[in-house]
Amino acid sequence: MAADGNRGVLGLWLLAAAGLCGGVAAGKSPSCHEVRTAFQLRQIGPLKLVPDVPTAESDLQICQHRAPTCCTKKMEESYQAAVRRERTQSIQALNFELKYMIVGHITAFQEAFESLLRFAENRTSSLFETAYRPMAKEAAEPVKELFTDISLYVLGAETTVESAVLRFFDSLFPLVYSRLINPGITVLSEDYTECLRLTRQDINPFGHYSKNMVTELSKSLWASRMLSQALNLGIEVINTTEHAALTKECSKALVKMQYCPHCQGLTLIRPCVGYCLNVMRGCLASVSELDAQWREYISTVEYLTNEMAASHDVEIALTGIWNSINEAILHAQLNGPQLSTTVDKVCGQPKQQEGNLSSDNIVPVKEATADTQAFVMAHASLNNRRREFINYMKRSRTFYASIAERLCDGDLVMRDSSTCWNGEDVVESYTSRVVSNGLKAQVNNPELKVRGLDPLISHLIDKLQHFNQLDAEKAKLKLERWASRDAGSGGGRSEELESSGDCDDEDGCQGSGDRIHTADIFKDKKTHPENRNEPKPTVKKIDTTTTTSTVKSSSKHSVTGNGSNPALSSSLVILTALAVLWHHPL
Repeated sequence: MAADGNRGVLGLWLLAAAGLCGGVAAGKSPSCHEVRTAFQLRQIGPLKLVPDVPTAESDLQICQHRAPTCCTKKMEESYQAAVRRERTQSIQALNFELKYMIVGHITAFQEAFESLLRFAENRTSSLFETAYRPMAKEAAEPVKELFTDISLYVLGAETTVESAVLRFFDSLFPLVYSRLINPGITVLSEDYTECLRLTRQDINPFGHYSKNMVTELSKSLWASRMLSQALNLGIEVINTTEHAALTKECSKALVKMQYCPHCQGLTLIRPCVGYCLNVMRGCLASVSELDAQWREYISTVEYLTNEMAASHDVEIALTGIWNSINEAILHAQLNGPQLSTTVDKVCGQPKQQEGNLSSDNIVPVKEATADTQAFVMAHASLNNRRREFINYMKRSRTFYASIAERLCDGDLVMRDSSTCWNGEDVVESYTSRVVSNGLKAQVNNPELKVRGLDPLISHLIDKLQHFNQLDAEKAKLKLERWASRDAGSGGGRSEELESSGDCDDEDGCQGSGDRIHTADIFKDKKTHPENRNEPKPTVKKIDTTTTTSTVKSSSKHSVTGNGSNPALSSSLVILTALAVLWHHPL
């Protein structure tokens, strides 16, 4: 033991000789050459602040020592700026991979979703171009607005799926009425068009199809919207913790730990492990308070990601928009006489003329093969990124609980040396108590006083807690809604959809009320396989030949079209895309 002590003292003297003596062996006076070198290499400040030789500096506030020192008050100020900069850089280095994964998944998610939206929008446009050419050009803008609103909803805008869908059908009804139900109408005045829009809300020309479309899209897009919000919240947490301000006590403690040895010429010595942990846990006490909510946040992200991967509910709902619109239009045509009678009473009779419709309304059919290939490729790429992302996020559960340990790992501390710096001197080991993580534990921290929770971190904790509770409460509420509806609805689902008001803005609807997690849907299917009202992971019925012929034979109003079947012309594309996705689950 005495031999070990002698080695420690010898090491101390060798370090001192290298610094303050700076050439005693050569017969020169003590200098601060080593301190100047470290000051320059670390880019702490201008070299003119460092004295040439040790002085008896008396106005030092942090690095107070009885012996002559190579530090000045100006150097202490530069050291404080340096530790703040270095602390930010160290946390950014720790955050880099986590931030990269989240940002990368945001990008991949948005690209895949936009690809899916473009595919669904082109399918919907093709419906009008093949089956309803007389109104295809005029319907282009409402279709575009519909998918733009859906995109904005998923990305977190203050809008709802219901408002987007019903606004679309408001714009669609005047076109269906004047181009299909009463094709002799020439030009609709603005007043008459507005009357038709308002009348649609009362006479419900599209039956339950508009409400069904709200329901399917709302419950399918909810997880996508929540995941988008979760990812953006994760980036906010990372950015806030990277730039959280250091308290004065923390800055002084970091200077004392990292740079006060330099004042004595000890530029190579490193802090003791326990000493570093106490300082870092004190400085990061507020950040470590994120741990509980961050763990819950990771579970929420994992749940939402797995829910989206468990089925292709989003893909089915979006790519089925065109079919829902087609069924809604056919329903309106089938009830054309009754609709005309009601509209005539409310809005009057518009001017009509005999003759063929203008050829300007004829729009060429688009080729969708390229869109299909892009759609499938985007989702194949997203599958791989999704698995990589969730595996990494699982490993980051303890990120904020272990951040102090990670900062004290590596080159910052002395692990394999017989001596280290304890804040006052070079010692063989750190003998003070090492406190644990968390704000409460810092009451016993011997190295610095922690006065309370950082207000910015407190606000961040509240946001995480609110998000985690919101997701859990909505999941429970949706399950209860679906279970109660299953118990008593039977075959009356469409009627209930039109009358229910049990829904909220975050779901994407206000009046349709039929919302639930996709995971709950599939769980319910396994429990009640006999329920035929549930959406199935297959393409909806798309053969409209029989329905079209019925409309033509049973209504005195002509159905305008080119005679082709829109379902047959595009069913192969839809089936191909969905088959690839279904047999390669996310």
